[in-house]
Amino acid sequence: MYKKYISLDVGDVRIGVAKSDIMGIVATPLEVIDRKKTKAVKRIKELCIQENTKALVVGIPKSLDGTEKRQAEKVREFIAKLNKEIEGLEIIEVDERLTTVSADRMLNESNKKGALEKRKVVDKIAAAIILQTFLDTKR
Repeated sequence: MYKKYISLDVGDVRIGVAKSDIMGIVATPLEVIDRKKTKAVKRIKELCIQENTKALVVGIPKSLDGTEKRQAEKVREFIAKLNKEIEGLEIIEVDERLTTVSADRMLNESNKKGALEKRKVVDKIAAAIILQTFLDTKR
């Protein structure tokens, strides 16, 4: 049985969102949620319904040596809110070390101009990298 996934790159200001195809093979950037302008949990619930999924892959930020800092605690607090608000949700935590760095590097190589333009897409690309890494290890 196939399972469709949504992944999140949770930050204090923005949340990058990506989705998998129906077979759970390919990750695609979906959107960036601005936490100052949008109720993030509500939007994620809408996306789960829209994309017909009950499975979220959430990146947990760790330092290079594998230890978790305050940001990891913040992400887990957000996960607790998601669990409380979205019924029957499966949440899979994955190590997201260097995903934003990788996304940033990809954008630099593709000659995306301007810091504002880059900020609009880097988070959803990081979410796609998180999801693709998870999908690849699942196979």
